[in-house]
Amino acid sequence: MNEYAKLLKEIDVEIKNADLLKVAFIHKSYVNEKKDLKEHNERLEFLGDAVLELVVTEYLYKSYPNKQEGELTNWRSALVKGNHLSQVASELKLGEYLHLSRGEEHSGGRNKPHILANVMEALIGAVFLDRGYRVARKFIHDFILKHLDDIISQGLHIDGKSLFQEMAQGKVGKTPHYVVVSEVGPDHNKRFTMGAYIGEDLVAEGSGASKQKAEDAAARAGIKAMHWDE
Repeated sequence: MNEYAKLLKEIDVEIKNADLLKVAFIHKSYVNEKKDLKEHNERLEFLGDAVLELVVTEYLYKSYPNKQEGELTNWRSALVKGNHLSQVASELKLGEYLHLSRGEEHSGGRNKPHILANVMEALIGAVFLDRGYRVARKFIHDFILKHLDDIISQGLHIDGKSLFQEMAQGKVGKTPHYVVVSEVGPDHNKRFTMGAYIGEDLVAEGSGASKQKAEDAAARAGIKAMHWDE
């Protein structure tokens, strides 16, 4: 448990089952190299995802009685989406605790957003199993829900492509379009880079695990590149 002492102190959670916590940080690629290991963190990730969604939904429902379902859904999506979870994981330096295969290690796996988002959910799952709903809820409030005001003020709950299109049409009278810049990695771990164009001009690029996510990232980058966020 000493391996995780610094992290547990920072998140203010006492985990009794050290093996459970270790599993939360075992990437499936690591198991492929360690034949004596049978378990990786995907099941905990599955559980943590459900706990996270429930806690966030409960909080929004109780805290904003005058908001309609559509707006609450957008806020929830922004809070639980991979980009936000990977940012929180980076703040907590969760990548330092990951057990990865040599190949994943060499390719920068400790800093890959989708791996960090997954380990964040796995950690939530481990906290829930070991300490129960109340402690898991406090952890989520302390490290994920605290960003809600920033998400709303920065418009991160609004679909990036829709926002970019609205701004482009209003400011320059044109509709943005997107072109694939690159597509790398195996089928199970693709990484797309999309270019956001206004007319013939490449405004910005964005990357993601799907074309849709890459387009959203490119759109948000486009808003900044055009200084429309100021």
